[in-house]
Amino acid sequence: MKRSSFLKIGASAALAPIAMKLQAFKKWVDDQPVSDTMPALFVGHGSPMNAILQNEFNDKWHQLGENLPRPKAILSISAHWLTRGTYVTSMEKPKTIHDFGGFPKELFDAEYPAPGAPDLATETMKLIKSTEVKDDHQWGLDHGTWSVLLPMYPKADIPVFQLSIDYYQSPQYHYELAKELAALRKKGVLIMGSGNIVHNLRMIDFEGKCKFDWAYEFDDKIKSFIEHGDDAGVVNYHKLGSIADMAVPTNDHYLPLLYSLGVKNSKDEVEFFNDKMDAGSISMRSLLIS
Repeated sequence: MKRSSFLKIGASAALAPIAMKLQAFKKWVDDQPVSDTMPALFVGHGSPMNAILQNEFNDKWHQLGENLPRPKAILSISAHWLTRGTYVTSMEKPKTIHDFGGFPKELFDAEYPAPGAPDLATETMKLIKSTEVKDDHQWGLDHGTWSVLLPMYPKADIPVFQLSIDYYQSPQYHYELAKELAALRKKGVLIMGSGNIVHNLRMIDFEGKCKFDWAYEFDDKIKSFIEHGDDAGVVNYHKLGSIADMAVPTNDHYLPLLYSLGVKNSKDEVEFFNDKMDAGSISMRSLLIS
């Protein structure tokens, strides 16, 4: 063996323990709780076309991505993953789900190849004590998630995982379940509920000529509840009667709001953004909780 080769082997052998220590140290650092609590979001996502259109909603999502602290991972609770029981995506490479129809090819061609977060999915399963959470390897990222994250984090370099909505449970159940997720915020996880406060597809007016009183009244009532810290009012939205029946004919898009409010702590403040009504019957009102 040449002396130079021997020296290279010797150097590599000497450096190996150091490299192992550095890897162990990096893992230790990654496992430590983040000192600052990550913000939480509720995003009114509206039409999936907002992912690729240059409009005020898309622009605001882009601004959020530039201005929020960079998360270690993102947990999304989307209106478009409804299940019996509760599941969390645990795959390393979640697929982009094009769960819609009748839109341009450009939207179907859109991909969001963010990595998954299997370790955090496992931690989420352990955090939730009130019900069994099962791991899922089939779902992926539906448009309630990726249509917002594509403008926010276009590089798709932040791990993303989703928690399903057990559609057979009450609003109060979901609000209480969300509280068990709050600890993830201290670990650098951005928790994002994605839906719409007002969501009535039967009444959509794509020309934007209709302004429905019930839509604005319900949206304003929920805003007022949130401003006054009246989470019970938000949870018990059905007590608002006929305007609630029109604004929330099915609560799939409303329930993600309860997850965002459920992870809020006593020191958090709420900032509203994208507070517009789209197509007459879709509230884009969104919340930044920090």
